Amino acid sequence: MNLKKYFVRALHRLQKGPGYTYKELLVWYCDNTNTHGPKRIIKEGPKKKLIWFFLTLLFASLVFWQWGILINTYLSYNVTSSLSIGFKTMKFPAVTVCNANPFKYSEVKHLLKELDRLIEAALERILQPTPGNSSENISPPLDLELWHQIPLVLIDEHDKDNPVILDIFESNQGAAGNQSTVGNQTAADNETICSHQGSDNCTYRNFTSAAQAVTEWYILQSTSILSKVPLQERIRMGYQAEDMILACLYGAEPCNYKNFTQIYHPDHGNCYIFNWGMDEEALNSSNPGAEFGLKLILDISQQDYIPYLSSAAGARLMLHQQKSFPFLKDQGIYAMAGTETSIGVLVDELERMGYPYSDCTMNGSDVPVKNLYSQYNTSYSIQACLRSCFQNHMVEICGCGHYMFPLPEGVNYCNNEDNPGWAYCYSSLRSSIRHRQICIDSCKETCNDTQYKMTISMADWPSEASEDWIFHILSYERDMSTNVTLDRNGIIKLNIYFQEYNYRTISESAATTIVWLLSSLGGQFGFWMGGSVLCLIEFGEIIIDSLWITVINVIGWCKGLKQKRAQARYPDAPPTVSELVEAHTNLGFQHEDGGALPRDEALPPEPGTPPPNYDSLRVQPLDVLGPDSDAE
Repeated sequence: MNLKKYFVRALHRLQKGPGYTYKELLVWYCDNTNTHGPKRIIKEGPKKKLIWFFLTLLFASLVFWQWGILINTYLSYNVTSSLSIGFKTMKFPAVTVCNANPFKYSEVKHLLKELDRLIEAALERILQPTPGNSSENISPPLDLELWHQIPLVLIDEHDKDNPVILDIFESNQGAAGNQSTVGNQTAADNETICSHQGSDNCTYRNFTSAAQAVTEWYILQSTSILSKVPLQERIRMGYQAEDMILACLYGAEPCNYKNFTQIYHPDHGNCYIFNWGMDEEALNSSNPGAEFGLKLILDISQQDYIPYLSSAAGARLMLHQQKSFPFLKDQGIYAMAGTETSIGVLVDELERMGYPYSDCTMNGSDVPVKNLYSQYNTSYSIQACLRSCFQNHMVEICGCGHYMFPLPEGVNYCNNEDNPGWAYCYSSLRSSIRHRQICIDSCKETCNDTQYKMTISMADWPSEASEDWIFHILSYERDMSTNVTLDRNGIIKLNIYFQEYNYRTISESAATTIVWLLSSLGGQFGFWMGGSVLCLIEFGEIIIDSLWITVINVIGWCKGLKQKRAQARYPDAPPTVSELVEAHTNLGFQHEDGGALPRDEALPPEPGTPPPNYDSLRVQPLDVLGPDSDAE
């Protein structure tokens, strides 16, 4: 009951309102507020009132303008970067080493035989483009099906107005209706890729050198051939760990090829990762310096390189975090054969702030792209996301996957037999800015990352004075042979170590916080108007009272409008209570003819007459509301 009474009183208080008019409320506020300016408006004379009103309005406008700038600055979520230097025992990075050549030529020669014959014939035509030197003179005849799918064309642009075009395996060449042959002064090479043979739906790639054009053409064609080879067969055709890793030493502890984890990399074949941290804990480095790092001796067997696929010789290596996939094509470095390469490492740790300060991700779970590299159980990286996004687009548009990237489930790699137009689709997709931008917008950087800065130095190894005995020992240890089976063109020595234990941490912090925002807002308010938080509460109070008065006035106006409408509908006033009683009394006094008697003419009853039975009287209701009341 007490609660009900409380709510009833509160309702009555709300209906009553604050008890002020707008003018009285404004005068009360100006007289009682702690903000400077409004008091002077109501207490000064007419001239000073105007001046103080203008100044108060001006400074209030400046306060709101400054507040808008401060709030916009806060909502932009800017960050500041700070650099700190620390010292601690650090985990040795994962080291991935690969051969620059993905397969042994002796193992894949039978697969690339026709392709090699075709490219050799094309090179002869490029070097000696005579009309009589055609594919018909070669025995056995060439299979030109691969060539017709992606032909190479020579363009002589010495005469800009009449460039001469030569299709290498066609006997008739020319441009603009002129039959001509191209001499040894070829200005450009052109690679033509069509959706299918004889189609006008083609894309063109221009090269300034035939060496570049031949290499790119060979890679594209070999991709189609090797994509049909099973994975285990490709691994067998690559360089094995026991043949490639001749010696290993980590600090003072010996190691061998069994301490490396093998993965297959489409660009470089078999790759081997030291200290990947997948099956066991990552190794710590006990001290900085070359004596406490990783030392390797590698044999790249350069004499077994594929001549048209790998134009660079050496080892490809990369330093990266544990449990991350190595993207050697983008982040790897080469180590040259016949040298000792020393790599000093410095560590940079990056710590980015997440949403809303930056669009980074902790583990890739909030990225809309399916990570195809998760099959390796590796951590998320933006390189993995970009390649997965491209492969997904490739599968969606071309109907097959590219050989250089992992495959989604239920999809096959592209090849010329099953997908004749895949090369055109791939080239169009790779050059599409729109699809590239979609992948860039979809993928995110990782919030925490570790980068390894390398200082590289090289020297000839072994020296002329020591190469004889070194090659003898290494040959014996590998082949148990007293003959020298190694040479300078295939041997690489690597030294990888921490230069120092100092590491740099580059971290982001919020440039504007909620504390900064509140202090800045209060500072501007206090500087321009001498106000505080209590002044804002007072201003909020007057706003609430103004709204209160407005609501009550609106309710009163609605009630008045309703009454006016009722009066317009029923113009006659309703009878009063006295009029109804008088009408009821007059029903009992009537003439014999049925007419009503006036009150002064009514006769008293004769003695002995019983009183009238009023219960038998039926009083008819009076039509006091007018003739239209039945309709209502």
